[in-house]
Amino acid sequence: MTTPGMAGWRYALTFALVALFACVAGVLRAETRAWLDRDRIALGETTTLNVETDEAVAVPNWTVLARDFELSGHTSRRQVEIRDGRQIERALFGVALRPRREGLLTVPPLQVGGARTEPLSLTVGPAAVRSARDGAAAFVEAEVETPSPYVQQAVGYTLRLHYAVPLASGQLEQPTPEGASLQRIGNDITYSREFDGRRYNVVERRFLLVPGRSGALTIPGARFEGRGTGGGGFFDGLFDRGPRQLTANGPATELAVRAMPGTAPQPWLPLRNLEMRWLEQPERGRVGVATTLTLEATFDGAVGTQLPDVALPAPDGAQVFAEPPQYDERFDEGRPRVRMTRRFSIVPGAAGPLRVAAPRVAWWDVRAGAARSSAPPDLTLAVDPGEAGEASPDMPPGDIPDAGDGRVWPWLAGLFALLWLATGVVAWRGSRRGRAGSARAAADDPGAPAGVQSRPGAQRLSAVLQAGDPAEVEAALRGLIDPPAADIDALRRALADPGQHDALVQWQRARWGGGDLVAARASLRRAFRAGPVVRSTAVPADARVLPPLYPRR
Repeated sequence: MTTPGMAGWRYALTFALVALFACVAGVLRAETRAWLDRDRIALGETTTLNVETDEAVAVPNWTVLARDFELSGHTSRRQVEIRDGRQIERALFGVALRPRREGLLTVPPLQVGGARTEPLSLTVGPAAVRSARDGAAAFVEAEVETPSPYVQQAVGYTLRLHYAVPLASGQLEQPTPEGASLQRIGNDITYSREFDGRRYNVVERRFLLVPGRSGALTIPGARFEGRGTGGGGFFDGLFDRGPRQLTANGPATELAVRAMPGTAPQPWLPLRNLEMRWLEQPERGRVGVATTLTLEATFDGAVGTQLPDVALPAPDGAQVFAEPPQYDERFDEGRPRVRMTRRFSIVPGAAGPLRVAAPRVAWWDVRAGAARSSAPPDLTLAVDPGEAGEASPDMPPGDIPDAGDGRVWPWLAGLFALLWLATGVVAWRGSRRGRAGSARAAADDPGAPAGVQSRPGAQRLSAVLQAGDPAEVEAALRGLIDPPAADIDALRRALADPGQHDALVQWQRARWGGGDLVAARASLRRAFRAGPVVRSTAVPADARVLPPLYPRR
């Protein structure tokens, strides 16, 4: 017999059981999980992350993966199944993960609707390096000039990308090592090679590596990613397989960088070789006239920014002016080389033999591990006396030679006495002339202090200033007057215009002192646009002491 109280308890228990089963079913329907198809891969390979969920409208949030992985190949699939008489809809999502670095990586939890997946571990090993022996459609080679360079030594580093199929697109990347600078040099070189009967196209890329510290140095392997058209086989063109993904990893390179030796010369210049010679070495010179020397130096294993200042020591009794050096850099035999040329001008101050000591450069031989010093041969110039009336440039009074022979002085005294007597006679005759005659002479020959000469030389100077080299510009400047000036200093003494003086001074400072040659050319163009303003060589009429040889008409 059932009482009303017992019936109430039965209904309450039934309701509780139904609610419990509903909660359990809800939990089962909300099941979400994630897994990797491979948990141990090499750098450059991919693994697939799978996410399964019962929440039909939920989609995983992939953004948290972008820090350590490259994502590609997104897929999704949905299915419906009947379980315990109920319809359950499931969704399966997949994405390909490519690790960005080696080591033990963690796939973080993913938010899927109201659920979260568990974190996963992934072990990433070194990149697999393939070669032609493996039959790879693409592979990368790396070559370094020396495995044990010195600190701050310029080292050649070369990458070669080989591919056996036509490329539709591609990118070759070389990471920069820690503790060194890596700079790309020049343009890529393309050619072809054959390995085991298979022809590969080659792209060669060159770099300049300069270690910044001693010790172990690792150059990370380069990586290529691209798309090739076909697989390079006989049937690929027949069946038109279309583009396919190509990847290749280059090997990492280990270097042992040596420190700077304690006995090394300063400034520190590590080289494989250094050759110096004179391209232009005249044997004779003239007092007050510039003599040009041209030096060539070939530095094997360096670039222009590493070179010291190569200067020519000034010999006794002469001045030296140097033009800025010119550099020709190239990459030869897997390493950098630079050819430097520099011109020096020597202005002798006295006649006789002039010994010119050649510039000397100290460097460190990286092959022999020893200090070296290189220089071209010294020179000796036979200096001839200057032209009459031409003073030696910047010679102190103490350097003026004396006669050195006491017997000359009596003759000089007698000569001066005769000259004084002749001057007195001429002055007495000149005083008898009237003022009218003096005025007439002045009118006939006014003796203006300066005048503008319009010559074809000014037109030639304007043309040379446009594209000529410094030597051509100076030749055109000297030709502005007649006869041509021996040098720029002689030209400046012959000019009367201060503006033209200043333009010549600015030009000499720019050429010999490393100034702005462009601005100096512009100053010359402005100053000599109307021609040179020369000093008059005529003697004023009122200063004449002798009558004219022929009567005036």
